[in-house]
Amino acid sequence: MDMASRRQYFEILKARYHRAKKRDDKTAILNEYCENTKQNRKYAIQKFNCFLCMPPHKHKRAEVYGSKVIAALIRIWEIFDYSCGQRLKSQLEKETDRLREFKEIRISDKTADELKKISSATIDRKLNRQKGIMSVRVKHNKKQNPLFYQSIPIKTSHDQNRKDTGLYQMDFVEHCGNSAAGTYVYSMSCVNVTTGWWEGEAIMGAGQTRTVEGFREIEKRAALTITEIHVDNDKSFLNRHLKGHCDHKKISMSRSRRFKKNDNCFVEQKNLTHVRNIFGHMRYDTEQEQTIMTSLYRNELRLYKNFFQPIMSLKEKSRVKSKIKRKYSKPTTPFHKIMALKSTPEPLKQELQNIYDSLNPAELKRQIDKKIWKLFNLYEMKMGNTKSNPHKKQSVTVKTLGKVFRDSITHASVR
Repeated sequence: MDMASRRQYFEILKARYHRAKKRDDKTAILNEYCENTKQNRKYAIQKFNCFLCMPPHKHKRAEVYGSKVIAALIRIWEIFDYSCGQRLKSQLEKETDRLREFKEIRISDKTADELKKISSATIDRKLNRQKGIMSVRVKHNKKQNPLFYQSIPIKTSHDQNRKDTGLYQMDFVEHCGNSAAGTYVYSMSCVNVTTGWWEGEAIMGAGQTRTVEGFREIEKRAALTITEIHVDNDKSFLNRHLKGHCDHKKISMSRSRRFKKNDNCFVEQKNLTHVRNIFGHMRYDTEQEQTIMTSLYRNELRLYKNFFQPIMSLKEKSRVKSKIKRKYSKPTTPFHKIMALKSTPEPLKQELQNIYDSLNPAELKRQIDKKIWKLFNLYEMKMGNTKSNPHKKQSVTVKTLGKVFRDSITHASVR
């Protein structure tokens, strides 16, 4: 008996086998099949009962969030500067209705409710194709003057009182490009350790007197009064000009250990997200470029980062065997952190609330992009690149903005 005949014979007996109700009838059919085909009895039993052991068909889970929700999610993600899922979730809960009032997104009430309910893991999964990764490494190696440095105490990250609302960390970001020769723009970055409130200032060169002038401008705009500043071992900070100003204003100073960036970890994080991802690694050494950077630091950029960019603070850190597990607080903007502080004066809360109510995050983002493109055009003209080249324009954007433009991906319009 060939294979085709054996298969036909098996199909006939299988129908009889499953119609049989008595055990003896099924045994007789098995004996007949094994005798005629010479197959093993255990194999024949499995063959007759194979369909009973087959796993049930798995149905694919239906999509909970449709294309309208994903399109709106991508639009809001772009408005809030490509935040991660955990940070974006808190913004969806707070800012979705405000964006609808500003007519930045046009969605139904059902879509808005779904946006508020979506989890952070689902946000990351839905935005997986739109996300880009950029790594930036900045090296600093400055000499120090031990004679003067002895008057300024060293504080590690554990020695700093993170509950002190007047503690600020400061650092410089150099915009020198590939060469440190000559004079170029420095970004003075200052962040409040407790709330994450950030301020920036662009100065031409890192001279001691210019550093003091830049610090005075930051001091005027800081939401909470500065009572202590923590700096690294840069001689631009550790000098008698800034020390004298701090002594006059009764502001205490502390410094980090050499080559220990974790002692100044809060401002180091802001150097990447608030400075490098915006201005990149280009060389800015003209007054026009400094003017645009100063305008961003004093207006749109500080408002956008402090009022609409949530941050996650480390809540608890524990070691489980060989792994360190960290728990973070709910993502909250610096503005909301200041509003939640009991020590914040009521007039300051009212002033910040009025500013928040008057701001449109999408409009701020457009103004930031507009000024950045103006800065890039100045840079291109300075470098002698007057002809428009779309491919070159895209490569400059990737290096400077820190965002990868994906022209191949078409986002659905929700406006």
